[in-house]
Formats: sequence, structure tokens, C-alpha cells
Amino acid sequence: MHRIKGQFDLSGKVAIVTGASKGIGESIARGLAEFGASVVVSSRKQEAVDAVAAAFRADGLEATGIACHVGDPEQLDQLVDATLAKYGGVDILVNNAATNPTFGPLAEADPGAFDKIMNVNVKAPMVLANRCKPIMEQRGGGSVINIASVEGMKPSPGLGMYSVSKSALIMLTQSQAKEWGVDNIRANAICPGLIQTKFSAALWQNEAILKQVEAHLPAGRMAQPDEMAGLALFLASDASAYCTGGVFTADGGHMIAG
Repeated sequence: MHRIKGQFDLSGKVAIVTGASKGIGESIARGLAEFGASVVVSSRKQEAVDAVAAAFRADGLEATGIACHVGDPEQLDQLVDATLAKYGGVDILVNNAATNPTFGPLAEADPGAFDKIMNVNVKAPMVLANRCKPIMEQRGGGSVINIASVEGMKPSPGLGMYSVSKSALIMLTQSQAKEWGVDNIRANAICPGLIQTKFSAALWQNEAILKQVEAHLPAGRMAQPDEMAGLALFLASDASAYCTGGVFTADGGHMIAG
């Protein structure tokens, strides 16, 4: 038991978590910090990430806030450079930041909105991982965790462009895994279902939609952000040393429901 427990120890590891000022990202960042990682809490606004990092430190965890708009490649470079200056390396990258500014049929899709979605949800995770890759190589390996969605596997009405982006993120993950395994860098995707966050509020705040979703799910309910942290911890740690290219659902049974 002690040997297995030790596999989850992240002491000495450095993690970057994007979109970490709230919701799933904040929960994952806290989980990694609770198991010993030094965590960079990143999101667009410095005051927001400072507040989260301060809350972590008040609980005896090691964290710092570094603002970054992932849609800006220069800010991605600055994020990595600031992480190196603070902690000296990167071992774990959680690409959680995402956007979905539109809801509606594909036939009415705005090309500008599509470009924004793809830039934030697909291009940014690729660019940031590419920037971290040589650093992970120098440290003997690493773990890339891309937060995709069940929408990338089974689309829902009104979320077509978002689904396309998350499907692309899943393939990016598998391509990273295939190319980077030789460098002991693992890449895996987490596909959440409906989680009670601000990001998904348009769905769960609509009582009719929520009832329909919950009736459809074997679990019978939507999830809380903290319920994603354990899976991320597993994929960040040595407990998942043989897992790469995996697509892990945490969806209350959405993918098997009729």
C-alpha cells in the first residue's frame, strides 16, 4: 500500500495549470498542490490568479499566480519564462483554459467566432506544450494533460464549433503522445461531462435542459469541479506511468447513455 500511495507524490514537481482562477482549473491546481507540486495558477487576470494562489498558500501549499491570455503567443512565452524564473522547470502542464462564445446551429456559425474558439481551445494548448516540451525533456520527462470534453466525442445541438475544437484537442493529445513518448513525455486527455461551473452556466441554469441532462445520465446528476481533480492527479503522477494517448471520460455515464 505504501508503494502505491507514493506513486501519487508530486513533491519536487512543477505544474502549470491554465484557466485556473475558478472551476475545474482551480480544483485541479489545488489537487496537484495538495500532493506536493509547486503550482503556477494561470488565467487572464493577475488579481484573480493572485487571489487563488494566496488561498492555496494560506493552506500551506506552494503556488504562485502568473496571468496569461492563452490566445496570445507572446503571453504564453512569458508564462513559461516566469515559471522557469520562479521554480526552475516544468514537469506537468494542464491545458484547461477554453472558450465557447457562441451557441447555435453550425449553419449560422460566425467564422470569426470559429477562429477564436480554435485559437484558444486547440492552437494555444499546442503552442504551450511545444514550449514546455524541451524543458520536460531536460528534466527526464513530463505529463501533458489536455482538458477536452465529451462534446469532442459525441456532439450536442448548439455546440458544434466547440465540439469540433475539442475533437481536435483529443487528436492533438494523441499526436503528442505518439511523438513524445521517446522523450518520456506522456500526453492524455480528460473529457468532462456537464460540470457545475460558470463556463457551463448557460446549460445548468436552464432548468429544462438540466432536468433533461440529468434524466439522461446514469449518474443522475451533473458533477462538481472537485470531481475532476482526482483524475488529473492520477495522470500527472507516476501512478499513470503507462498511460499515454489516453482519452479519459468523467461524464456520469454520458457516453454510454442512450
